[in-house]
Amino acid sequence: MRKCYEELSQLLTFKERYEYLRLDGVVGEETFGFDRYLNQIFYNSKEWKDIRRKIIIRDNGCDLGLDGYEIRGKILIHHMNPIRQQDILLRTDLVLNPEYLITTTLSTHNAIHYGDEKLLLTVPNERRKKMTPAHGGIRRELTWMKIKSHLLVWW
Repeated sequence: MRKCYEELSQLLTFKERYEYLRLDGVVGEETFGFDRYLNQIFYNSKEWKDIRRKIIIRDNGCDLGLDGYEIRGKILIHHMNPIRQQDILLRTDLVLNPEYLITTTLSTHNAIHYGDEKLLLTVPNERRKKMTPAHGGIRRELTWMKIKSHLLVWW
């Protein structure tokens, strides 16, 4: 069964999306071995960089493309269906078709590949909310106390 973005996007929770993508340690026939240079050449190509940018925009930079799970660090693009050397050499549909790609964090990517749910971040990244007047007052008070302590040391 080929996994695809259209099906994935119908799943509303992070856990459902993870379960859909999980590979349970089956990472494909071979992980390139001595031919690892092939995927390094591919991942540095203009065609990969272009599609990578499009996937990040489509997914709003969110882990598994789910709003509320903004990725704060490095964004990985995960092939939903494991790829092999031949897929890269022949540029099969699995390699560059947005329907088979999704944004992830490194920990989510590893959890998908190794089927280890413990690797997942359990709480989504929260967006920083605007400071309310009460918070602003506390911040101003702390700033003033810091200034006063520096003035006392200086005197």
